[in-house]
Amino acid sequence: MALPSYPNHLLTLEEYDALPEDELHHYELLEGILIVSPRAASYHQEVAFYLMMELYRQLPRQWKLVSDVEVVLRSEFPPTLRAPDVLVVPAEAAKAKPKRYNASEVLLAVEIISPGSRSIDTSHKPAEYARAGIPHYWVVDLDDPLSVAAYHLAGDLGYQEAPAVSKIFSVQEPFPVTIDLTALPDGPERDVD
Repeated sequence: MALPSYPNHLLTLEEYDALPEDELHHYELLEGILIVSPRAASYHQEVAFYLMMELYRQLPRQWKLVSDVEVVLRSEFPPTLRAPDVLVVPAEAAKAKPKRYNASEVLLAVEIISPGSRSIDTSHKPAEYARAGIPHYWVVDLDDPLSVAAYHLAGDLGYQEAPAVSKIFSVQEPFPVTIDLTALPDGPERDVD
């Protein structure tokens, strides 16, 4: 079995941008290292869509939702780019339809845990997003019962994490929002006969 050829050096943003299109994989850069993972499964995408619908209904007008768009956490070499599942950015910034956003433009980043991404989404990304100054971060855990944990910047401490919520997720910051997590259909591992 022949594996695809990947770069054998730290990438610049320009080299990353020159990579060929690939519909089968999800790419990110971590300090110039290309991170390749499978695309999200259908239930992951269904949950992301539901969250976006709920957020869209409750989002203040000065903010916009975008999904699977890259965020530059570090532009200097070696660069770091992440692509959260859902982002909330200023409506003014979204008007330009940028290819990617700077971390300073992101109000909220949301990651949905995929198989193989638990420690990345719950340990690595919170540290990276906090260092980049993203004020709010939510982690959606698809394991039964589906839950959401909200993080917010707490000064020099980085993020402070609130306990995960599994039924009705309700917060006042960064804006008031209530999401009924029980309204989501059962995931593939939780199907009932």
